[in-house]
Amino acid sequence: MLRKRSKIWYRQPATEWLEALPVGTGRLGGMIFGSVPSERIQLNEETIWAGGYQDTTNPNALEALPEVRRLLFEGKNREATAIASQHLMGNPSTIKSYQPLGNLDIDFSHSTQITNYQRELDLSTGVVRTSYYAGDIGFTREVFASVPDQLIVVHLACSRPYHLNVRICLTREKDAVCWVSGHDTLILRGQVGRDTDSPGVKFEAHLQAQTDTGEIQANHDTLTIWGATEATLFLAAGTDYRLEAPSDYCEERLLQRSRTYHSNRRRHIKDYQSLFERVSLDLGVSDLDDLPTDERLKRVTQGADDPGLLALYFQYGRYLLMSSSRPGSLPANLQGVWNPLYEAPWNSDYHTNINLQMNYWHAETTNLSECHKPLFDYMDSLVESGSRTAKIHYGAQGWVVHHVSDIWGFTTPADGVWGIWLMGAAWLCRHVWEHYLYTQSRAFLQEQGYPLMRSAALFILDYLVYDPQGRLVTNPSHSPENRFRLPDGGESMFTYGATMDLQIVSELLTNCIHASQSLCEKDGFAYQCQSVLQKLAPLQISPKTGRLQEWIEDYEEAEPGHRHISHLYGIYPSSQISLRTTPKLALACRASLEHRLAHGGGHTGWSRAWITHFWARLEEGTLAYESLKELLAHSTAHNLFDLHPPGIFQIDGNCGGTSAIAEMLLQSHELTLTLLPALPSVWATGEVRGLRGRGGFTVGIKWREGKLSEARIHNDFRKATAFIRVPKGIHLESVIQAGRRVAFQATPEPEVYQIFMPRSVEYLCRFGVN
Repeated sequence: MLRKRSKIWYRQPATEWLEALPVGTGRLGGMIFGSVPSERIQLNEETIWAGGYQDTTNPNALEALPEVRRLLFEGKNREATAIASQHLMGNPSTIKSYQPLGNLDIDFSHSTQITNYQRELDLSTGVVRTSYYAGDIGFTREVFASVPDQLIVVHLACSRPYHLNVRICLTREKDAVCWVSGHDTLILRGQVGRDTDSPGVKFEAHLQAQTDTGEIQANHDTLTIWGATEATLFLAAGTDYRLEAPSDYCEERLLQRSRTYHSNRRRHIKDYQSLFERVSLDLGVSDLDDLPTDERLKRVTQGADDPGLLALYFQYGRYLLMSSSRPGSLPANLQGVWNPLYEAPWNSDYHTNINLQMNYWHAETTNLSECHKPLFDYMDSLVESGSRTAKIHYGAQGWVVHHVSDIWGFTTPADGVWGIWLMGAAWLCRHVWEHYLYTQSRAFLQEQGYPLMRSAALFILDYLVYDPQGRLVTNPSHSPENRFRLPDGGESMFTYGATMDLQIVSELLTNCIHASQSLCEKDGFAYQCQSVLQKLAPLQISPKTGRLQEWIEDYEEAEPGHRHISHLYGIYPSSQISLRTTPKLALACRASLEHRLAHGGGHTGWSRAWITHFWARLEEGTLAYESLKELLAHSTAHNLFDLHPPGIFQIDGNCGGTSAIAEMLLQSHELTLTLLPALPSVWATGEVRGLRGRGGFTVGIKWREGKLSEARIHNDFRKATAFIRVPKGIHLESVIQAGRRVAFQATPEPEVYQIFMPRSVEYLCRFGVN
């Protein structure tokens, strides 16, 4: 059997949503079940949300804030919590859910036994394919989501002419009606929550059928195709969130499409591969490579090593971001763009206390920089609301986002007192700076990036206050969703100067200084940021435990195995803490991580992915690999979707897992290209191509028998000098460009070399063993 190294595949249809296979354009999403005799494709359109624009600020918040701060400084956490719960929350303090568009149901007239069944998602093309025999007739279905055409396309075919007979319906459980238009089109029209006090968007979907030799019959809300050999269905959808006339938009999409299925398919694949083929990963072969994906996953849960499955998982994370976040779309939400429920878990919203950010951790490193853009545009959309919240709740300049948001500009505290966490905008701004570091786009930094960063920093500068010891801190503050024990045995979430806050604040202000210098700004803002940094409360190592303190006081954790490990933000995603620059803090982080894991931490997919990053930054390849295996074995569905207890899909773990694998192979957070920093022994031989490094480099790496052998480094933007770090026991032998040797030199730092790259071309580096 040919190795199916780019395919997720199965020998049976999906029996539940978490077995279906996804396609998406960023705006549209589909989940394909591959069922027989009736296919179901569950559909999403990214802007189908309940709720709407409203002012949720609380006019009483600012008056109550000084008293809350005083009580927290005096150690009266319960009293502060009570006042904050009553006066600091948004009004209302909840958001509405993202919802499905509906279902596309395709009923086949099979009456004989089904054999030779197979369904697959080919990651090399972005096409989902189902094939089987009904009796002696072969049937195939192909589904893809075309970004250029903004259509979901379904192609049906059979091996015997004139034997394809299908019945097609568009359905939604509520708030919509469907009817036929003309002889070949279905129209689904509705409005989310139209019978409630907070109706959402109006939406519309058009499905057009096309066949070669068969006949199309239209009846009320159903299309029937008889006597065909092939048929193609084209689905367009839109809402009034962006569009004045969703119906006109859908008609235009269908009118402008290519006339044939094969031309639409070629157009889709060309666009898809322009992104997907930038990166390749080979972690070696095994006897498991030819097994169906669910069987491979089962073997991993039983302890097997399957490097090929991890390489597939890596590319799947890239596929999911490409399919849920493209220029012009919204950013990927908690479920990307795929959600079957009208009341989704956590509303399928934007959680900004790690989840939204983790969705994009791999955007730059795995060469999907364009897919990062929807996040920046979304940030822009929150500035107006976030500025109003900053002023009314905190008397501050700039903009703020709390721990959740939606497409309606929600920026106030939500859900409960744990929602009074004010670091959302500040954390999001690290993505802006990272995008600049990878792309070196001064125009982006000047026009979009720095204005977002500066405004978020203005809020921070106004929000910081002096604590009784004379240190600048945030107040109130949380370590996201975690609790600590008070001296009297009670518990609290509410405090001031939580460690994560201090790290995010320090990083934002530092990045603003660098951005200001890059843009040659002369307004004194960089000096203001530097002055505040010198007064910021420091990170602290517990004298009792040797661990990095999660809070400004050395509190005991109420839940030592908590899923959030927020105080380790400084080691990842930030780079404030590292083995070389801050070894004592790095050791304290390791102690904190080991303590968290010893008490059951990492029990959600996204948390396990984060843990893998920590081990990668600590350059512990074996432990990072064991963490990846845990992610596959305990937090991964049959379709490779990441799971959050109790069995709920969240895209963050998929994206985080992909990012973690990249981080094991290449790191550049210290502006040095560190090659194979956390390579596990089980990946003895392999190759990766197309990873991106900060400073504008594209990197390929080969290794044999666990030893670095070759790297290809492309200086993408300008004349540059590259610094590379090699594993211990390895030395750089030569650098070649166009057949000529290029100058390099060792640096005073062990294992670090300096390579001069005067041209924007690829440089081949060869390595030897000491």
